[in-house]
Amino acid sequence: MATVILVRHARTTANASGVLAGRAPGVLLDEVGRDQAQQMAARLTEVPLVALVSSPLERCRETAAQIAGAQEVRPRIELDEGLTECDYGDWQGGTLKELAEQPLWRTVQQQPSAARFPGGESLREMAQRAIDAVRERDKREEAEHGPGAVWAAVSHGDVIKAILADALGSHLDHFQRIVVDPASVSIVRYTDGRPFVLTVNSPSGDLSWLGTRPPEVSPEDSVVGGGAGPDHAPARPAAPGASGPSQPGS
Repeated sequence: MATVILVRHARTTANASGVLAGRAPGVLLDEVGRDQAQQMAARLTEVPLVALVSSPLERCRETAAQIAGAQEVRPRIELDEGLTECDYGDWQGGTLKELAEQPLWRTVQQQPSAARFPGGESLREMAQRAIDAVRERDKREEAEHGPGAVWAAVSHGDVIKAILADALGSHLDHFQRIVVDPASVSIVRYTDGRPFVLTVNSPSGDLSWLGTRPPEVSPEDSVVGGGAGPDHAPARPAAPGASGPSQPGS
């Protein structure tokens, strides 16, 4: 069973100014984001990646480049349109403060499966193509590199939230309950039976524990009572919480 590390790109100029960047070109990491990307890359140095896949947008490619440069064997960054940002259509480039006044905002918050952005795609369409991209890629990495393979996918907030909701067996209408901050990692291990969500929205801490979990039972079974965990699992700080309604965008 391969494992995917879902990396949200580091902070951008649009994030800092409260603008819904969408797929607009020229949205780059700001100074804070560049520092975040370097710290993210340092976290992953102890995890040899068999593949590094990224959304084609610049902010993800910048983040992925930092990760690749910190690996002992530098992986080639592969671009996947399935991981790209949601097409927010006419909402792209708007400020979150202004968009929150739109009637569609409430649908995005309360029933995202019914939300379609004017001139763009629906959240359901975004979720399906991202989930398909990750699941198909995971199968290929396991087939080529074996069940212990670990690979990374650099993408966007709403995209990663949708992938996590699927892995948790949660309806898309609940995906706004998940928080995915810039430069955070979330980790999913897929099996033939079901996915296992190992980490969500982790902003810092050691990741060398990946791949050290002992085979207590069948890898497709959940250990009753919780199990012993990985051999080496240093304390990791809890992810910061979020207040107020979830905001769309990366």
